[in-house]
Amino acid sequence: MKQTRVSTLLSIAVVTAVAGFALDAILASRQAPTLMLAVPLGITLAFIGIAVVLMARPVRRHARDGAGRARPVDPLYAIRVVVLAKASSICGALFGGFAIGLVVYLLTRSVVPSLGSTLPNVIAVGGALVLTVCALVAERMCIAPPGDDDDRDDPRNGTTTVD
Repeated sequence: MKQTRVSTLLSIAVVTAVAGFALDAILASRQAPTLMLAVPLGITLAFIGIAVVLMARPVRRHARDGAGRARPVDPLYAIRVVVLAKASSICGALFGGFAIGLVVYLLTRSVVPSLGSTLPNVIAVGGALVLTVCALVAERMCIAPPGDDDDRDDPRNGTTTVD
């Protein structure tokens, strides 16, 4: 399984930021209230990111210690952690990009928005950023180190534990 590229996540975030900005602009042009994300959304996204990293810890410990462990890690668990980390990074980019679009729309208006209308969206951006970074870290934690006969000087020779 290939690692998630940062360029892919950035392109997802840009597309969803444009979509969030456009949706808010359409709502405002129809005299409807603009979107405001809830504060618990950002907090929940951050906690999910932390949980993904905690789930990757046993896989990382097994990959670092090698075959000397009496109890090996379950390969299905390792696969689930990698897939969850990959999906979490994509979801973090989606939520973060959309929330950035909402914040940019609010800040580009001629009237300065109140803190109560921008703070929940900013918290959602922060939570999505934490989720994306934690998911990328968890995905990197599931990389097996190179074997004895591999070149140890090149860190790119490692493979994911689910290959």
